[in-house]
Amino acid sequence: MTDPSLPATPPVSRVRKPRASSRATGRVTLADVAAIAGVSPITASRVVSGKARVDPELARRVRAAVEKLGYRPDPSARALASAKSTHVVVLIPMLSNTLFTDLLEAVQESMWHAGYQVFVGITHYQPAREAALLESYLSHRPAGIILTGLDRSQGQRKLIQDSRTPCVHVMELSDDSSLHCVGFSQDEAARAVAGHLLARGRKKIAFVGAQLDPRTIERAGGFRSALQEARCYDPALEILSPKPSSVALGAECFEQLMSAHPDIDAIFFCNDDLAHGGLLQALRMNVSVPGRVSIVGFNDLPGNAQMLPALSSLRTPRREIGLAAADMLLKLMRGDSVPEPAIDLGFELMVRESS
Repeated sequence: MTDPSLPATPPVSRVRKPRASSRATGRVTLADVAAIAGVSPITASRVVSGKARVDPELARRVRAAVEKLGYRPDPSARALASAKSTHVVVLIPMLSNTLFTDLLEAVQESMWHAGYQVFVGITHYQPAREAALLESYLSHRPAGIILTGLDRSQGQRKLIQDSRTPCVHVMELSDDSSLHCVGFSQDEAARAVAGHLLARGRKKIAFVGAQLDPRTIERAGGFRSALQEARCYDPALEILSPKPSSVALGAECFEQLMSAHPDIDAIFFCNDDLAHGGLLQALRMNVSVPGRVSIVGFNDLPGNAQMLPALSSLRTPRREIGLAAADMLLKLMRGDSVPEPAIDLGFELMVRESS
């Protein structure tokens, strides 16, 4: 019985606390949307994903809640919930080289239309950095991965295999049917350059390589073999520099070769920026190109036709490689068959005034 001498106890009003708008981050969640719309989280999810039919009125309420709260789906949460990812990883050596930006843009274009986002890792030609990037990206369970070249440690290959992540290699080819790759033969490309210079009657032919990544080494090997077969190979005419490829390095190597071997009559620069430096240094030294010495570059980057003289170069199908690699990876991610694990897109020797 209540004591009449005590003040009456006010009625307890149960005030519903507003639902937390997020976890610790303050991010609006799908549960928030469902609460505002007065529907279940499953119904809200169906409306947001657009993958199931929902009553029009319920759908209208969910869309209004999304607009009111400013909700944006969390791709990582969606990936964890569905065991599927919406992103693809591409590892390339650098972004300052048009060779790789052309390839990357082609991959990005294809993946965008297929509903995937592209995450890019820059290795700077450093195996340790590539290994760290590869391990980091694979821990996030990407839908697929595109790697530059084939030079990987056994540990890295096992990491890719154990992750069961579809993988395509670009810029090189392999005879291993378990590897999927799109590119061309670096060896044959270098042999084509050597054959062109030999056909021009050149005999004292120098080679300049920089960066010394596996593709440069393979080009050097193919070029060397072609000259050996023609019985005009001279190891003294070979410069293999570990320095980054650049116009300045090309000019330096041209001057070095002409000073030490004034009788050379051709130079194959393994990258176009090196060849550009060689052409500029020839102008400074008043060396006639191609009258005194022929010059050929590699990759046929933009601007070659505008050089003085116009630069001969081996054109690589970098955009085509990007498109073909993206198409192959999409098939692998869908579980479709890929009848050709290695696609050779070839190359084209662009003969201009410099040779």
